[in-house]
Amino acid sequence: MEDSVRRIGFAFCGSFCTFDTALKALRAVKDRFGDVSVILSENSGSLDTRFGKAQDFRREMEDISGKPLIDSLTAAEPIGPRKLLDALVICPCTGNTLGKLANGVTDSTVALAAKAHLRNARPLILAVSTNDALAGAAKNIGVLLDKKNTYFVPFRQDDPMGKPTSLVADFSLVPDTVAAALEGRQLQPLVLGPAN
Repeated sequence: MEDSVRRIGFAFCGSFCTFDTALKALRAVKDRFGDVSVILSENSGSLDTRFGKAQDFRREMEDISGKPLIDSLTAAEPIGPRKLLDALVICPCTGNTLGKLANGVTDSTVALAAKAHLRNARPLILAVSTNDALAGAAKNIGVLLDKKNTYFVPFRQDDPMGKPTSLVADFSLVPDTVAAALEGRQLQPLVLGPAN
């Protein structure tokens, strides 16, 4: 399905184990909508982990987007006043970021980008990836499910026996969720069955 060019923000938070899949989603969003700006949380943009080096991820993100990365509060702030984005995706969206968004805390680059973007009544799309989604983060998910202009990428329990409170969005559904959100719709079903 071909969409007209839309300006999509794609923000990464520190669920490092999902970065490879999130990068595939970033590429799919770029291919479908044509214009993507990458926003990095402080940790996702600077920490080397067992999943890879920050500089390698940064290089790939810049190669996909073709633009400088937004990785500071001062770089994120103009997103709202200048109406820079048609939609903003946070993928992966950690439990920490869910808590910030649900409670109006804007002390990180990604949270400030979301606040700045939402002031324009444009869609914010969350691709959850957190081990405590059905525990400590559950109340924040509930708050955000009820928040205007906020949409979720459909999610599932990724390891019900080993991590019974963990949820991960199906990142392959990010482009379809963005397209639905741009029409004011939540992609359904929201809660997915077990992965095959």
